[in-house]
Amino acid sequence: MTVEHLDVLIVGAGLSGIGAAHHLQTDCPWADYAIFEARDAIGGTWDLFRYPGIRSDSDMFTLGYPFKPWQGEKAIADGDSILAYIEETAAESGIDRKIRFHHRILSADWSSDDARWTVTAERTDTGETVVVTCDFFFSCSGYYRYDHGYLPDFPGTDRFQGQIVHPQHWPEDLDYAGKKVVVIGSGATAVTLVPSLAPTAEKVTMLQRSPSYVASVPGSNPLANAMRRRLPEKWSGPMIRWMMALGTQGMYRLSRRRPELVKKALLRGVARQLPEGYDVATHFTPRYDPWDERLCAVPDGDLFKAISSGRAEVVTDHVDTFDETGITLRSGAHLDADIIVTATGLQMLFLGGVDLVVDGEKVDVSGRLSYKGMMLEGVPNMALAFGYTNASWTLKADLTCGYVTRILNHMRSVRMRQCTPTNTDARITQQPLLGLESGYIRRSADEFPKQGSAFPWQVHQSYLRDYRALHDAPVDQDALVFSNPVPAAVAAN
Repeated sequence: MTVEHLDVLIVGAGLSGIGAAHHLQTDCPWADYAIFEARDAIGGTWDLFRYPGIRSDSDMFTLGYPFKPWQGEKAIADGDSILAYIEETAAESGIDRKIRFHHRILSADWSSDDARWTVTAERTDTGETVVVTCDFFFSCSGYYRYDHGYLPDFPGTDRFQGQIVHPQHWPEDLDYAGKKVVVIGSGATAVTLVPSLAPTAEKVTMLQRSPSYVASVPGSNPLANAMRRRLPEKWSGPMIRWMMALGTQGMYRLSRRRPELVKKALLRGVARQLPEGYDVATHFTPRYDPWDERLCAVPDGDLFKAISSGRAEVVTDHVDTFDETGITLRSGAHLDADIIVTATGLQMLFLGGVDLVVDGEKVDVSGRLSYKGMMLEGVPNMALAFGYTNASWTLKADLTCGYVTRILNHMRSVRMRQCTPTNTDARITQQPLLGLESGYIRRSADEFPKQGSAFPWQVHQSYLRDYRALHDAPVDQDALVFSNPVPAAVAAN
């Protein structure tokens, strides 16, 4: 039986995967590729999550593609608008015709003798096994599990007579009108849900063990909108993108260097938007410094408006047990609930759980270094789109896509079939891959690759530094080794 061969296999038809396909079509028109998508739709995160109010927590001028600048009026966009934007991008250049839905990849096996991957996938609709080979494997599947989120083992859940919902699996027909809703969590999902549910529910309570930093941001950016009105798109798009990227980066750097200064500014901003005398110290003052965990952005202060209106409240306490009518707290207080939403976070999963094998040996990714945050030490011809934790995901993903196409073109020009990140510096030490202390990151840190103590194994979380390392720098330098020449018989054809 003949096995289909591809130049490049892209995994995932979300924001990153569609961007990767665009780069391939534009920069490597010679490359034959396909996108394997485990689900039945384009969009990834923006198709999977359907809870009320879902929106970006990064501005769309940086979350959008640089080759297709965001044209919406809102800088913080709703999920439906983002999904439509991704679908439009895929349709415009025929990328949607390259997607093979219901293809969940199980394993990828690299052979240096053949200079190719053998990839095994399962058809999620039929159970059929599909095998293809490819020269380059590009994972754009994100870093969390799509089948379920993280759910702590709350005692008494079987006693609760209402409905328990995880935002990752929001029922389309969930009726919360006139009902008491408790949202457990304090992260981006919780602060999005609370103001979205408040106008319809009888009362919404955000129950948190400890607070997160929350900042109000403009839903629309007047300066960006003015620039778009006055300048051609070819100028306004890059200018706005850099303006927003540098602004976010500057805030992050200031937070790391002067955490007390930023903390005071954030808390003053919260206090100004809440009723006089509100207990900001208890409910909005975290125990950590700004950007030790990701900052929660609320457009136009909608969370604070919901609290001020009396239709929403924040309770800072611990769950003791669920009971028939709600939740008993460690303090002894009780929260009545008809619906409990467990906005308790994501379950991280590297490479979508794909088993990697290189020349007969299974790869333990937890012991490998990450090369420029986009490839793995000792793993040939494989890259992954992994965005920023302190800024827009797409900023880093797009740089990665561009770097991959440059690698592919370089291999083609020098007639080499293999590129492998290789560490020869014994002084390099391993460190955690991501620089945040969020619970969902800590829970899975041991299962992820590591960053190194020096370039090019460090993960900078800096668009400026990555722009120099991925956009400006030659690919045939640092620790990327090109090898495995095209055989003479093949080269002659």
